[in-house]
Amino acid sequence: MARKLFGTDGVRGVAGDLLTADLAVSLGRAATLQAAAEHPRVLVIRDTRESGEMLEAALAAGAAGAGAEVLLGGVLPTPAAPLLVRRYGFDLAAVISASHNPYQDNGIKFFAADGFKLSDDTEAAIEARLDDPVAPPTDGIGRIRAFHGTQEDYLRALHTRFAALDLAGRSILLDCAHGATYQVAPEIFRRLGAHVDVIGDAPDGRNINDGVGSTHLDALAAAMRDGRHDVGFAFDGDGDRVLAVDRTGEIVDGDELIALAALHLRRAGRLGGGVAVTVMTNYGFHTAMREAGIEVAITSVGDRYVLEELRARGWALGGEQSGHVIDLGFCPSGDGVATALLTLEALADGDLAQRSAMDKLPQRLVNVKVADRDAAMASAELAAAIERENGELEGRGRVLVRASGTEQLVRVMVEAPSPDETDAVCDRLVDVVRQTAGV
Repeated sequence: MARKLFGTDGVRGVAGDLLTADLAVSLGRAATLQAAAEHPRVLVIRDTRESGEMLEAALAAGAAGAGAEVLLGGVLPTPAAPLLVRRYGFDLAAVISASHNPYQDNGIKFFAADGFKLSDDTEAAIEARLDDPVAPPTDGIGRIRAFHGTQEDYLRALHTRFAALDLAGRSILLDCAHGATYQVAPEIFRRLGAHVDVIGDAPDGRNINDGVGSTHLDALAAAMRDGRHDVGFAFDGDGDRVLAVDRTGEIVDGDELIALAALHLRRAGRLGGGVAVTVMTNYGFHTAMREAGIEVAITSVGDRYVLEELRARGWALGGEQSGHVIDLGFCPSGDGVATALLTLEALADGDLAQRSAMDKLPQRLVNVKVADRDAAMASAELAAAIERENGELEGRGRVLVRASGTEQLVRVMVEAPSPDETDAVCDRLVDVVRQTAGV
């Protein structure tokens, strides 16, 4: 049966529709059979969605049915998976989460024994096994057990890395998106001495990312304008991303967080080369890095492509405007909590509102819902409009129009010297996308 389940970040879709219990069983079985070990040890963690327990049970059953020893780590941020894989020598880890998507969605992504996400080839091999005849394992069925102490393991790793960071006297506001960071994020900031207030820390299975988190910053920004906190951080549902808000309520995106980190790590002698970012990264970032003498590599959108570039070049730091920041000096995955702490480490006694790592070119990003993202992108009319607008902005700004890797969206991004020109160009392109897509 021809199919393509794996996207840029695992298998993702509406729970109970695309992502059924049957599919989770099959994925657990196929991933276990694809693992190199004869009797794989498999870690499973999840976020707070109501479908997480069902998918956790199904995936674990599939893996155990193929002979794996499965350990259930409970609710944890995605970056805990590679850290635990490396600490305890797991052969495979599965994270059940749909990141910043609404609660109705869920997803399954895998990490290999080296702590890195599976390659495209390995994911294709797993997918090819889904329709294989089911045969009982020759050496017996595996077992499923609870794995206790995982939160403390993750907190210990963070505390060890940031042991020198003294947050005494700092007032921090965290938005945990009712997601996987709701317990660990406040705890590590308090352990490092900060006064911490939290929103989005009461998950009920359905409120994950609902008006809160890194994709819904209004509540955090409004709270920051009250003047009671020095800095705010908003995580996404699975905790691999973070955005910041300064004390004036201004949003600080991933580009600025990466710029702060790059300059800080270079001063500390820990940058380890240049920085890898995606095509979405603001022009101002490139200007700042050029002036600082830091090399920049550009990749396609998606943390897996940033990670591939870092590994190929032997560099440590990279990320995306969305707040997905990878520091291989700590973890082979984006880690929102670690990035927030790295930001405070970079600021030292400074104020985020007075940051000066880069000057951003005005940018606007619009996500246009379409029925078929690939068909919309194939439009000759859209291609002509993109070429025309890029020509008008040559040397002054840029246009980027791309299909989402996980949703039926066409993303239109424009950078221009002024906000008015940025808006005008973006509006014209959005209109073309909607007309060609029949929206």
